[in-house]
Amino acid sequence: MVQNVVRSAALHDGNNGKRPPGRPRSEHSRRAILSSTLKLLRQQGGFPDLSIEAIAADAEVSKATVYRWWPNKAALVADAFADSAEEELQFPDTGSVLSDMSLQMRRLIRIFRSERGKVVAALLAGGQSDPELIEAFRERFLWPRRRQAYETLQRGIDRGDLPRNTNKDLILDSLYGPIYMRFLIRHDELKEDFADEICSVVLKDCK
Repeated sequence: MVQNVVRSAALHDGNNGKRPPGRPRSEHSRRAILSSTLKLLRQQGGFPDLSIEAIAADAEVSKATVYRWWPNKAALVADAFADSAEEELQFPDTGSVLSDMSLQMRRLIRIFRSERGKVVAALLAGGQSDPELIEAFRERFLWPRRRQAYETLQRGIDRGDLPRNTNKDLILDSLYGPIYMRFLIRHDELKEDFADEICSVVLKDCK
């Protein structure tokens, strides 16, 4: 009798006994918003011209849905780029800090040379006059990568590849600074093998 009651309730709950859709549908909307943000930013070429209204319309969601996930446009744009590069920019663990850094830097250059490079350029350009935007870029893209880089350098220190007194921040600024300079100033071509050249200079004393 109990089984019959349960079965009857399931048949009359409007979902044929299936669990009502919830989180999966929200996640689908979130992915659509991120994709639309990148697409429109590439098409429009700049952060100021991008609007939450346009993103919501392209993703076929309401503005309220967008704001349910992100507090403002800056956070959304930074998240969209960071999410698109998450897997590619993971640091490998090859057993050599020089190889680990060089491989990850090559992937970053590959992204900068792709269509997504326009997104990064728009973020950095807009951030010069919009503190909210540059803060979102730092918090949602730069610092998560930076923390992973600290771990990579620490592995090198633990293995004896790098001295115990290594200044991690100075090393990272010296490794990535030249990439951003060529990317933004364009005084010379930014090629993937540039990463190897930088590492050979900055990390030349690695064992």
